[in-house]
Amino acid sequence: MNWITMFATDVSEEMQQTIRDNPDKVYFPNLGGDNIFTNGISIDRKMFTIPGTDFTIYWYGFLIAVGILLAMLYGYKRMKKFGIDPDRATDGVIGGLIGAIFGARLYYILFNQNGLTMKDFFKFRDGGLAIYGGIIGAIVVGGIIVKLRKLKLTAMLDVVAPCFLIGQAIGRWGNFFNQEAFGANTDLPWGMMSNSTISYLAENDGLIASNTGEIVSCFAPVHPCFLYESLWCILCFVIIHLYTNHRKFDGELFLMYTGLYGLGRFFIESTRTDSLYLLNIKVSQLLAGACVIASIILIIIFRSMVKRDGEYKFFYQTELSKMQLKAYDNYEESSKEKKELKRKIREAKEKGESFIELEKEYDEKFGKGAKEKEKEAIEKDKESTPDSEYKSILGDEDDKQDEANEKKEKIKEVKTEEKKEEKPEKAVEPVKEEPKSKERPKAEKKEESKGTSTNGGQKNNDQRKSNGGQRTSQQKKGQQSGQNKNNNQNRSNPQNRSGNNNQRRKSNKNKKRKKR
Repeated sequence: MNWITMFATDVSEEMQQTIRDNPDKVYFPNLGGDNIFTNGISIDRKMFTIPGTDFTIYWYGFLIAVGILLAMLYGYKRMKKFGIDPDRATDGVIGGLIGAIFGARLYYILFNQNGLTMKDFFKFRDGGLAIYGGIIGAIVVGGIIVKLRKLKLTAMLDVVAPCFLIGQAIGRWGNFFNQEAFGANTDLPWGMMSNSTISYLAENDGLIASNTGEIVSCFAPVHPCFLYESLWCILCFVIIHLYTNHRKFDGELFLMYTGLYGLGRFFIESTRTDSLYLLNIKVSQLLAGACVIASIILIIIFRSMVKRDGEYKFFYQTELSKMQLKAYDNYEESSKEKKELKRKIREAKEKGESFIELEKEYDEKFGKGAKEKEKEAIEKDKESTPDSEYKSILGDEDDKQDEANEKKEKIKEVKTEEKKEEKPEKAVEPVKEEPKSKERPKAEKKEESKGTSTNGGQKNNDQRKSNGGQRTSQQKKGQQSGQNKNNNQNRSNPQNRSGNNNQRRKSNKNKKRKKR
């Protein structure tokens, strides 16, 4: 017995007998006085039976359906504000509802201690659904469909987060009609009792004691946990609804829902006596605590990323969202145009006229062309969206990024140098020799100018001819042998050809001068 149950006391024997004589009533004996609560409120888990059949509608199912309907009305009104096309989202909503039903049932069967197995999976009318299983199933199945319909999952989760709370707040009152989802004993004014609570605690007091270590009394009032959770969901809904215009990134409202609901559920679950267990641990309490911690961490991380990037682009600001919403707003006009084009193509085929241009127009507006425009919008959004990779809150990632960039630049420089070295050197083309007929007049002019500038130029020229005749014959032989060597070297090494050509020109000029 802990502080929650230590002050609880059993009701009088007279009250115990009154409760057993009226199994259809719920009593609140701690309120005291003579009123409707102490005298008992009549409830029947059966809402009505369809005339002429044995099919019965229960309050539990009806209230869940009402909660879903109100949640959908609220959600569809706000979808366009988040950039969500309601037409595309409908597929995700339907898939999410199916996933929620199967997930809630599977979660209950896996962790129940009442002997239910997978053979009992489709016996929904016998009871046994778990809210956390429903949430997980809805997100998994609905999320896959949302992604296939080219919608942003985090934006869609922001839409459905308050919708979950509406459904839970209303659906929890189904537990009141079934007299389930109650807690341990309490002396609080709103502690309730019924024939169902007495019977359940009397049958399962040993199991409760082994799981929780608590000794409960079947003749004392119990916590109405369904009421606590319903009120907590309403409070969370109000908080998230008011915060909508202040969100910093897509998905923040859903993380707030996960954390806020988990916080309340963690403490509410601690009082319950009909929890689902994994070994001796209350599964929903463990999951609720994990959700609180995870949501706080993720909100801090994503907020720090948004703060570092400076600007965050919500889904409703993207080209893809604008294009989808425009198509949704013009749905009636586009559907009429689509039917008209189909009619024209059909008539053209019947008449044997050309319909190529009509088919092109149809593909561009409603076929491959429309899909390509959607892809272009997605690529455009990717280009305009800043790098959304995780960056450390401590700021040490900037230094690491700078080091990585420097390394990349060095690697690029090394690669460019290697490429330059690998490229073959261009061979230098040999310079063509000018014909001697063109060179001779220039040489003669130079020699004449030299001869006229000095006295006795003619005599010097004659002596040069006589003396030079002997020298030129010897020089020719030497120069020819040198040229042959140079030519061989030039052939082996193309880079030296330009230098050898210059030497060749000089030697030719010297020869001519000596001849003169």
